[in-house]
Amino acid sequence: MQTITLKLELRKPTKEKVSMFQKMTKVNTAFSNWLLDFEGLQTATSKVFHLYSDEPFPSAIVNQTIRTVKSKKKNQKAKVFRRLWCGFNNQNFRVEKENGLYKVSFPTLNKRIGVPVVCKEHQQRWLDRLLSGGAKQGATELYEKRGRWFVAVTLSFEVKQKQADPPKIMGIDIGLRQLAVASIGTTSLFFSGNEMAYRRRRFAARRRKLGNAKKLDAIRKSKNKESEWMKNTNHKISRQIVDFALENGVHLIRMEDLTGIRHSRKSKKEAGRNLHSWSHYQLQQFIEYKAKIAGLLVQYVDPKYTSMTCKCGHTDKHNRNKDSFLCVKCGYLSHADVNASINIAKAISGLSTTKIV
Repeated sequence: MQTITLKLELRKPTKEKVSMFQKMTKVNTAFSNWLLDFEGLQTATSKVFHLYSDEPFPSAIVNQTIRTVKSKKKNQKAKVFRRLWCGFNNQNFRVEKENGLYKVSFPTLNKRIGVPVVCKEHQQRWLDRLLSGGAKQGATELYEKRGRWFVAVTLSFEVKQKQADPPKIMGIDIGLRQLAVASIGTTSLFFSGNEMAYRRRRFAARRRKLGNAKKLDAIRKSKNKESEWMKNTNHKISRQIVDFALENGVHLIRMEDLTGIRHSRKSKKEAGRNLHSWSHYQLQQFIEYKAKIAGLLVQYVDPKYTSMTCKCGHTDKHNRNKDSFLCVKCGYLSHADVNASINIAKAISGLSTTKIV
């Protein structure tokens, strides 16, 4: 079974509802901290809330909070919760569709309410799959982020693994000049890093000006905006890469294990081209996550020698010069990142022993 989490924004909840959500969160957090010191936690039921408070509170949320506190106390050794969002399960949280619009309903302090949600196209496909019985609903969390309220709905589903012997393999090279190059044999897909580096330099320049003006809140907002832009970009790139794999009948995707690898540039002009500063790890996570949903296998390979080895087998650091690969032994000429992605597909240095999917 595979699982995903859909983060759905509540569509323009009223001030009264927002106030109620805030109160529910406050009560739930205080109750969860009380539970941490409650001796009968392991056998607690929803009735235990009356020992904590006489205020009305949905038993559905109480039960979910008890389960959460048990887990976090045992596995994470939790000692205090700064905030614990209200949670629900598939018996008391429902997703519905009326006249083409999606809404969710769940119990609150006063009564059960229904709230419309904002759905992106890919989220609509998953909600339709849930409503048709193609996926099972798990735990849900009601939370707030930057003044907006969301529900995080967990879905689980069966995936039919694509198999072949031998499997068709795609290699993906992560780099500086090219954010990613995906190759299936001699067919490649490029994602240039030029525009991304330019936009990141603009973000950095703006924050320098804001720093000189001591506008700390504006700096924080700029960082959040850049982070969100990077995340959306990685989602788009990973979607295109996985679609490219499916269109070409790929069964297995291989990427480099970049754990512990950091590349940097000294020139200010190259700010934004730092391999570590771009969320390449996040990009790999998105590719892996989308590939698994599509039934594709994912493996990580040892990055050693992938950028300097020729198809003839000769390895030399002089084979590569920026975007160009020219073998000093046999004269083979190729784009350097294409050559690297092909080597990654072949796993010439072996599979990673530290990062195993």
